[in-house]
Amino acid sequence: MKMTRRFVALLMIAGTFLCLFSGCAGEDPDKRTLTVFNWGDYIDEEVLQIFEEETGIEVVYSMFETNEDLYTKITSPGGDSYDVIFPSDYIIEKLISEDLLAEINYENVPNISLIDEKYLDLPFDPENRYSVPYMWGTVGIVYNKSLVTTEIDSWYDLWDETYSRNLFMMDSMRDSIGVTLKMLGYSMNTRDMDEINEAIEKLKEQKPLVLAYTGDEVKDKMIAGEAALAVLYSGDAVTVMDANEDLAYVVPKEGSNIWFDNMCILASSKHKTEAEEFINFMCRTDIAEMNRAYINYSSPQKEVYENLPDEIKTDPVQYPSDEIYEQCEVYEDLGDYTQIYDQLWTEVIAS
Repeated sequence: MKMTRRFVALLMIAGTFLCLFSGCAGEDPDKRTLTVFNWGDYIDEEVLQIFEEETGIEVVYSMFETNEDLYTKITSPGGDSYDVIFPSDYIIEKLISEDLLAEINYENVPNISLIDEKYLDLPFDPENRYSVPYMWGTVGIVYNKSLVTTEIDSWYDLWDETYSRNLFMMDSMRDSIGVTLKMLGYSMNTRDMDEINEAIEKLKEQKPLVLAYTGDEVKDKMIAGEAALAVLYSGDAVTVMDANEDLAYVVPKEGSNIWFDNMCILASSKHKTEAEEFINFMCRTDIAEMNRAYINYSSPQKEVYENLPDEIKTDPVQYPSDEIYEQCEVYEDLGDYTQIYDQLWTEVIAS
């Protein structure tokens, strides 16, 4: 299944680039189209086919790897060609501040009523004027029960020399610095340079213990038993745990990040009505469940949750307790401090 997903994804990318470079020659000028920019492996491809069949709207679909990649792409020449994008909380806040997102006309998105109020009106987009929740989750530690010799319940376990060259960290500025700040008892959104520098020194201290800084490939590596510990998103944790019964997931006792990926429309979109039609479609119960089941992340859609079996509803990985939820922070836009974080993260990688 995984090879099939990746093959389909590559075909999507190839089709997108062919369209971009050919100018879609011969395309019917009256044909309704929509360009969607999403994370890799973050939608059931059948959903796109159903949308096209039901609406007659052709979807041009492409993918990004990080929020920073998304931001760079849409602010570069040609980036205004996208219609619907799937950024995370802190990037949504940044895009709003830079007037890069369109306000959503909820007369065209009545299925917003199916989104649990718990996931609406969050600080990065009060009143949800610019975004609709898609998925949410936490960041934690996946560990291999057959390879660990200590209890895993703290971010400090990633600094335990017992696991030297036996752990994976995220190749992500916000996540790797963020979990270190949380370990030290600081906010993941701190602008205090003493706190930031302390976290950077801890990451440099940890680096000799790290087997690799990874992206999506970490899922296959943990399934194969290549390391004892890894920092993962909760949805990816579900995927690897389904594939390897020796794997488990924990949100460390110091707390963590709780993130939200939302659907937004670029202010430059020339297909705003189609974009709102797509977002409304994605909130529909059957479609939202298809996506949840495909990618194993937590859905904010009320009926999807209500229809889940009890073992999933009570699964602390997919739907953590209120106690865990309240210990977690949502990332904020760091403003000018983003460059500071980026520069210091580069120093960690280069050290």
